[in-house]
Amino acid sequence: MTSITQDGQVEFRFFRRDVRSVLVIGDFNGWGKSGLAMSPVGDGWWTAQVRFDAGEYRFRYVADGAWFSDYAAHGLEMTKTGFNSILNVPERFAGAEQSAASKRVA
Repeated sequence: MTSITQDGQVEFRFFRRDVRSVLVIGDFNGWGKSGLAMSPVGDGWWTAQVRFDAGEYRFRYVADGAWFSDYAAHGLEMTKTGFNSILNVPERFAGAEQSAASKRVA
């Protein structure tokens, strides 16, 4: 599942017990094998946080080499290789980090 905080931080959460590594791979990192590494937070849950510009992104989770879709994302898109999950980052979060920094400086 995904969520977006008030300051524009995107959080990916994935559940899979008994795996050694989980990555988030998508069009935002060129579907590269290195992906965004997730960290285990206990009881089979994995998490990763990142900031994106406003827009629509496609992604999947890769746990120990097996690909998984996120059915709790903002949508799904059928492809030749399965379902890509869709993440929508609204325009209101674009530049959220800059706005927060400006307020701290003022």
